[in-house]
Formats: sequence, C-alpha cells, structure tokens
Amino acid sequence: MSAPQPRQSPDVPAEIPIEVPIAEVPTLLVKIFGKDRPGITAGLFDTLAAYAVDVIDIEQVVTRGRIVLCALITAPAAGGATEGELRATVHSWTESLKLQAEIISGTGDNRPRGSGRSHVTVLGNPLTAESTAAIAASITSTGGNIDRIFRLAKYPVTAVEFAVSGVETAPLRTALATSAAGIGVDVAVVSAGLARRAQRLVVMDVDSTLIQDEVIELFAAHAGCEAEVAAVTARAMAGELDFEQSLHARVALLAGLDASVVDKVRAEVRLTPGARTLIRTLKRLGYQVGVVSGGFTQVTDALKDRLGLDFAAANTLEIVDGKLTGRVTGEIVDRAGKARLLRRFAAEAGVPLAQTVAIGDGANDLDMLNAAGLGVAFNAKPVVRKAAHTAVNVPFLDTVLYLLGITREEVEEAEAPGDGDGSPE
Repeated sequence: MSAPQPRQSPDVPAEIPIEVPIAEVPTLLVKIFGKDRPGITAGLFDTLAAYAVDVIDIEQVVTRGRIVLCALITAPAAGGATEGELRATVHSWTESLKLQAEIISGTGDNRPRGSGRSHVTVLGNPLTAESTAAIAASITSTGGNIDRIFRLAKYPVTAVEFAVSGVETAPLRTALATSAAGIGVDVAVVSAGLARRAQRLVVMDVDSTLIQDEVIELFAAHAGCEAEVAAVTARAMAGELDFEQSLHARVALLAGLDASVVDKVRAEVRLTPGARTLIRTLKRLGYQVGVVSGGFTQVTDALKDRLGLDFAAANTLEIVDGKLTGRVTGEIVDRAGKARLLRRFAAEAGVPLAQTVAIGDGANDLDMLNAAGLGVAFNAKPVVRKAAHTAVNVPFLDTVLYLLGITREEVEEAEAPGDGDGSPE
C-alpha cells in the first residue's frame, strides 16, 4: 500500500506521484472517549475532513454508555494545514462536547496480524475476572495475540469472543481446554476465515441433549422396570458397557408392553431449555439440522416433524400384534453408527465434514463428536468432556449458538412472538 498523495489546487501544477511504503507514511492515531451520544462519529470526521486527511483504520466500542472511538489517519499533507492546527481543532471540538481526546503521532498502519487465526468463545455463568485472566494468559503462553474482544451475550450466560492470531487453532484449543477445565468456564476454539460463515450441518444426540429425558426409561416406567433400565443406561453412557449389548438387554425388559404406550411417551418428552431456539435460529440462518439417537424412531420421527428437522435416525422398537416384542429391528444406531450417520447426513446435505457440528452427552456420542468439525459435549459425562473439542456445562442448549459466533441480538432478531421454549429469554 502506498501513501495518499497531497491534494493539488487547480492552480498548482501536479507533480509526478512518488510511491511511499505505507510503513513510512506519517500517521496520527486519534482517540476520542467519553459519554456516548448520537453524532460523535460524524462530528469527528467532519472535523478531520477540513484537513484533507485519509482514513486508514477505525475502531469504535460503546460500553455502558461510554464511547471509545479510534481513527488512524494520514498526517496533514506537506504544504497545507499543520499537524498542530489539526490537534488544536480536534481538542476544541471534543471540549465543546465534554469529551476527551488523545492524538499520537507515528508512522504506518497496524502491524500485520500473525499467521494462524482463531475465534475463541468463552462462556461463563458468571464470567469472573480470574477466569478471564486465566484465558488471556493461556492465549499468550501459546504465542497468540488477542486482536479483538467483544461480547456475544449477557444472558442466560455471559459469552465473549476473542479474535486471536499468531498461533494455529489446534495447539490453542489444547491449551485452552486445559485452562478451562480448572476455572469453571466453557471455551470453544474454531478457525477463523470464510468457512465459519458458510452454511453448516448441526447434528445432535436426543436423550439428555435435545430432550431432558432418557426415552427408554420413559418406556420402562410404564413397564414397571425403570430402576433396572436406568442402571444399565448409566453404565452404558459412562462407557462401562457395550452399547449394543446394553440396548438389547434394556429393550428385552419392555416385552409385552402395549403399543399404545408410544403415544404416552411422546407426550411425556420434555425438550431441553433452549432447544427450540437453537433449531429455529439455525434453520432461519439456512443451516440444516438433524438428530441421531440410540433411542427409538417411534419418538425421533415425531420430534423431526414437530421441530422441522432435516434428518433423523434412531433404532426401531419391534411391534407385533399391538405389543412390543422386546426386540429392535434394522440397523443398530450405536457409537460407530452415529458417526456413520453424521457422514451420511453431511453427504446428503452437501456440507463438508469440516463444516459439521455435533452435540452429545454420552460415551456413544464420542465417535460422532470427534468426526465433526466441531464436537460439543453438552452437560456431558467426564469422559466425553475430556475428549470433545469443547464443552457446554449450562442447561441451555441455545448457548451452542454463541460457539458459532451468533450473538444474542441476532438470536432475538430471529425470534417470533410466542416462540419461547423455556430458556430465560
């Protein structure tokens, strides 16, 4: 980039322009701060316009009604108004508005950002100064530089995003995962770039993720064997039992149950707070959304219709002569099956696997979480939190939106009256 050339009066012969590297161009950093009000930004640049300067960079932030406005401009051209005159005019203007100004002379533009760029999203409930310090220190320890910070949401959690350069995403993610585990915040690290803006596929588990219940336990309650099923489920989700074997063992306990129970179970299912908001917002942004479940199609098919999902897959309870047989039919959706279905859905959606997001809570979700571009452990078992790309440990499913860089304001903009689903919106 070359320096802006002095503006010529019609009466002054034009000279042959001389290219000057931007790093050598005299510049001024003008910083304005004080109580915000309409017209400050326009007023500053109206004031600067009298000195025929060019704008190289602008940054503005308003926090609790206080504005900080920074403008990096070229110094006044030689032969025209002096820098001193510009400084005096800016200070006079700010004093008239009871603002403060700082003007720093220098050369050139901002230094180039380092290679390797990532977005670091931090969720805290609350977000403390101590945890923020620990995150910032971890970024620095990897050789990263924090280029920008802004808030994504203030409720139901505080969510802030750090734009980081100078370190590759993988080592940064590793360092921050270790930090986050010890300070009680959730941290997600994703690569910056156009890919983050692309349409994505989001696939989530159902039991204890999309819904608050374990569907097989709802069936078991009607069969009078809830305690036995719950014990097997807990061991399977903790990775202590083979999922397929545990599935057959639990379903066998349902043999003889009347098929009319299916409708009762569907009515008993409780969505996780924020589930409707998550899905509705993603759909309105053009994302595709699916579910994979170790539960049963008798419930997931109804959820697909109810929530407008694009994809759904689960096991199927066998029903003969109006009774559950205690068996499942078709391909078993287990740990490996969930990852396989994620890949299938991505292919059908025309979305690269790197652009997929998987959300789950149990050990049988691990292959899917690791296969996705971003794997999110949602209120998950310790073994899952440790292995996933990131973890969310608050009870609101729509907080996953912040990991995708979607702000609370954008979520609310996508909302329609009466769309609430139980999250504190």
